[in-house]
Amino acid sequence: MYVLSSPVRRIMKTLLGLMVFFTAITPQPVFAAQVKLVVLGDSLSAGYKLPRGSGFPEQLQGRLNKAGYQVRISNAGVSGDTTAGGLARLGWSVPKGTDAVIVELGANDALRGVNPKQTYKNLDALIGKLKARNIKVLLAGMEAPRNLGSHYVKSFGKIYPDLAKKHNVPLYPFFLKGVALQRSLLLRDGLHPNERGVAIMVENIMPHVELLLAKTTSSSSH
Repeated sequence: MYVLSSPVRRIMKTLLGLMVFFTAITPQPVFAAQVKLVVLGDSLSAGYKLPRGSGFPEQLQGRLNKAGYQVRISNAGVSGDTTAGGLARLGWSVPKGTDAVIVELGANDALRGVNPKQTYKNLDALIGKLKARNIKVLLAGMEAPRNLGSHYVKSFGKIYPDLAKKHNVPLYPFFLKGVALQRSLLLRDGLHPNERGVAIMVENIMPHVELLLAKTTSSSSH
């Protein structure tokens, strides 16, 4: 058996001590806390008639994971929901501990011809309640069908930018950007996005979501 000489043993002990010392004082990596994000919407974000895992929240989750974000997205989309419905279920759809919400509501208001003033009032209250809970908001806008007349379309179109300005929240002007009226990206009903359509919606909204997450993590670190 090979026996180390005393000088060599002393040197090794010294090196081992230095390794332990520097390991103790070297800063360990700090991992960002996971952001809890809720998508509060209707059938456009709920994954209407799409295969499991291919709806907007799920595809957005995958895209953010791929980009390295620590985020957990909850799908709070309800098919057929209106702004009134979203406001009524806000308490249980956006649970305690939520950091940020993408608000995607209003399409069904327009399809039902709801007075834009009422839609504005509902969203105004909804955003106010979220802000009161210190939850960051990204407001996703919607457009009214042209067959409802120019006055209605114009009045409805003002809802989202006006609310974004009032509450100082970021606005993604049109949730269906790049997909609306594109037959190859829609289901047979011509209204809801198919799997490919959702993928395009996710790519288009990504920069806005990244800014939302940046604001969320920034505010939580203070």
